[in-house]
Amino acid sequence: MSHSIFGTRIIAAPMAGGTSTPGFVTAVHGAGGLGFLAAGYKTVAAVQAEIAGVRAAGARFGMNLFVPDPAQLPPSPAVLARLEDYRSELEADAARYGVDVPPLRLDDDDHWDAKVQALLDDPVEWVSFTFGLPGAGIVQALQRAGSTVLATVTTAAEAVEAAGQGVDALVVQHPGAGGHSAAFRPQPAGGGDGAPGTTAELVTRVRAAVGLPLVAAGGVMDRSGVDTALAAGAQAAQLGTAFLRTGESGARQLHKDALASPHFTRTVMTRAFTGRPARALVNEFVRDHPDAPESYPAVHHLTAPLRAAAASAGDPERLNLWAGTGWQQARAGSVAEVMAGLLD
Repeated sequence: MSHSIFGTRIIAAPMAGGTSTPGFVTAVHGAGGLGFLAAGYKTVAAVQAEIAGVRAAGARFGMNLFVPDPAQLPPSPAVLARLEDYRSELEADAARYGVDVPPLRLDDDDHWDAKVQALLDDPVEWVSFTFGLPGAGIVQALQRAGSTVLATVTTAAEAVEAAGQGVDALVVQHPGAGGHSAAFRPQPAGGGDGAPGTTAELVTRVRAAVGLPLVAAGGVMDRSGVDTALAAGAQAAQLGTAFLRTGESGARQLHKDALASPHFTRTVMTRAFTGRPARALVNEFVRDHPDAPESYPAVHHLTAPLRAAAASAGDPERLNLWAGTGWQQARAGSVAEVMAGLLD
């Protein structure tokens, strides 16, 4: 199937937290793919600087934004009580590194309005959204400004809702993806619209529900996986974990080394680090906190000093080691070397 809308069959996932740097995105473009910067956790000024940096390099690129959840800003009294309990649970982890668990932060919308306005004032070619839908008004405004708008969905029901807001294309994310789940609607009882066994099967299901161009994401690590996703109806595949160990990736070396270590043998979905389900290698922190509250980004702020201290101490057991189900196939090398194994 043609992938003309994107100009490539490979999209590098927007990986927040410092992985998707301007240099990484530029390298993806240079090797024949399309990269996305990640606005999550950054100030508006930092986002604007990264856009300027990639533009100066002459690369095509997109920008990804986190959609804030109004239900969590602020959280309900019940969730707030659970957050206080979790904050107490984290004291033992903090004591390992001599750091403090910070006070609860309950009002962080990731500079949502300002970031949207920045992209309207200085449009980029592609804008994608994760954790929810921006609203039809924002979609239309970005399109009028010249951007192509993508929404990230995890079920056919979410895809139909996104199509109703007028987006141009969908990123279809299977649970096998590393890092945060993009899901924004609860699964129905019995999992009637739950993700099927493979990314290709999920693409097939979404393709039957909507007529938009699709990008397959989740567990795709090699040329065969890309071919299968395209055969199912996707126009491109989005890969993240496959690029984590590359030299241009901004991921911590500790994270890169963990992906290659035989010490880590499986991944799970966990809320322990951020309060939002995310797939990570199973380490001590994941095992110690199986029942973390569902409250993003409040939990993210609670654990941030612990994660930073673990990184400084070279301790992978309390670091968020995001990884998709195919993490063992991730290889060190350059972005160009990884891309060469994925393109036609």
